[in-house]
Amino acid sequence: MSHARSEYEDFKTIAPDAYELVLALGQVAAKAGLDKQLLELVKLRASQINGCAFCVQHHILFSERIGVPVDKLNLVAVWREAPVFSARERAALAWAEALTFLPDGVSEAIYAEASGEFSETELTYLTSAIASINVWNRFGAAFRWTPAKRPAAANAAAS
Repeated sequence: MSHARSEYEDFKTIAPDAYELVLALGQVAAKAGLDKQLLELVKLRASQINGCAFCVQHHILFSERIGVPVDKLNLVAVWREAPVFSARERAALAWAEALTFLPDGVSEAIYAEASGEFSETELTYLTSAIASINVWNRFGAAFRWTPAKRPAAANAAAS
């Protein structure tokens, strides 16, 4: 892949109003009380699907900082096959995939699973988080934002 067409910081400068709106949309779910670790898994999964390297790396690094277990980060791409995810996480991941792959809409089965695990308010805020990450992914993939490097101290610890 060739180099970035522009960078994340450029977006903040070029379109600060759009940046602030997308940022705000992405923050309302956590402010409404949804679990931050669950939200990061959902954002990571949508970013994987959308092929946004910047967002995948961003959400891996942030997830590590807030204590998401490494096994979950490693297995989120194959969550259906991994027993480390709770029923609530599975419902959220299925919901995220359904809202990220929208050619056929959202099935009744996925809606039933999600609404069985989340209240109407929670599901609405979860949907806002998924909508937001899909917007971020469109910018990151379109402009090929460069993924952040892992901090040097973390690299040394991983060796």
